[in-house]
Amino acid sequence: MTERTSTARVVLYTAVAAALAAAGLTALLVNIFERQQEARNPFYRVVDLDDQTEDPAVWGQNFPQQYDSYRRTVDQTRTRYGGSEATPRTPTDADPRSIVAQSRLEEDPRLKSMWAGYAFSVDFREERGHAYMLDDQTFTERQEVVQQPGTCMHCHASVYVPYMRLGGGDLIKGFETMNQMTYQQARKEVTHPVTCIDCHAPDTMELRITRPGFMEGIRALKASEGIADYDVNAMATRQEMRAFVCGQCHVEYYFSGPEKRLVYPWAKGIKADEILGYYQESGFRDWVHADTGAPVLKAQHPEFEMWSQGIHAKSGVTCVDCHMPYQRVGAMKISDHHVRSPLLNINRACQTCHKWSEADLEQRVHTIQDRTYQIRNLALDALMALIADIKTAREAGATDAQLAVARDEQRQAQFLVDFIEAENSMGFHAPQEAMRVLAMSIDHTRKGQTALRAVLTGTGRTN
Repeated sequence: MTERTSTARVVLYTAVAAALAAAGLTALLVNIFERQQEARNPFYRVVDLDDQTEDPAVWGQNFPQQYDSYRRTVDQTRTRYGGSEATPRTPTDADPRSIVAQSRLEEDPRLKSMWAGYAFSVDFREERGHAYMLDDQTFTERQEVVQQPGTCMHCHASVYVPYMRLGGGDLIKGFETMNQMTYQQARKEVTHPVTCIDCHAPDTMELRITRPGFMEGIRALKASEGIADYDVNAMATRQEMRAFVCGQCHVEYYFSGPEKRLVYPWAKGIKADEILGYYQESGFRDWVHADTGAPVLKAQHPEFEMWSQGIHAKSGVTCVDCHMPYQRVGAMKISDHHVRSPLLNINRACQTCHKWSEADLEQRVHTIQDRTYQIRNLALDALMALIADIKTAREAGATDAQLAVARDEQRQAQFLVDFIEAENSMGFHAPQEAMRVLAMSIDHTRKGQTALRAVLTGTGRTN
């Protein structure tokens, strides 16, 4: 081989290598450009969305990844203190469900005694995913015990479009109209469980509040903090909205007056005892306890209130950061709409901030929950003893006047332990606050038994 031939080959190889490198670099740059464009355009507008687009499947044409994960809320996977395994049942004409959640009343019969005389003592089951929120409310046996109002739809259905329709374009008027319907009447006005339009503006995809109950409740809370005329959709930060959209429904509430207006009792504050103080001042009661005659209260799912007292809230970590954490889909970063317990998604829900193993993080959660559950059991046992003592004194002839103090202590003790029972984190959202609330419950039980003992001693009766 001549020197000239060798040189020519070197030149050729160099040229080929340079061409390949150039082609590779070009492909890389094209890929980067395509990914950048993909990130700048997070969805393709297949269909036009407006304030009447209620069906999530239509939104799913523009947002297929979010819609696919939203549909996975049909999953039933149980954690130690939450979720539900599927329990088969035989469908009937009255209830076509082939699976339901397991009964909490069968798991813990003390709940029947706590709610004696109320619909929850007939049917109360483990929570299931958002996909079931409307059907499980529609077909609960509680519907057979009492005529529930249309107000229930506020948190169990996609109500923004129905409210606007019933109100002739006025959200509040539509809200007030549905509140005064029977549940069966209101059920005909709604089609879906919670959907995209309940949390997102269809033109900008910005988070928004659509539930009048929360709008009025947060305004009352802010007023108690010295902030007048609070407009949540105009004044809340984006990060606050990442908690508020969930707080629209995961809250304590009551039905006010014959018009059954939904009210969040936050005018005196958002802690359990502040809410109890509101009820004590107003004299509101949910029902009269069948065994004791006490005018008692039923706490509802106060996750938002408990979260607000915990370290995550104080650190600016919101509901969606843990229950709907970000995930990568190609070049896009989206929120996972498969809303579920963080314990079922520790890698993305917890390890983004906490650099420990999944096993260690899970154990930390279980330690908090186990301790809360232990004290919850002590509080329930104490309440059962007070209820039994009041019932015995009542049957023995004690008057309403003699039982008034003990009944009031039962009312307060019962609401506080129920606040923790109804809250779906078993103390994790705010561990110290959960222990404080349970301690107050036990203290009210003690005061009730002390007052009852004085009455029984004074009348010559004995336990």
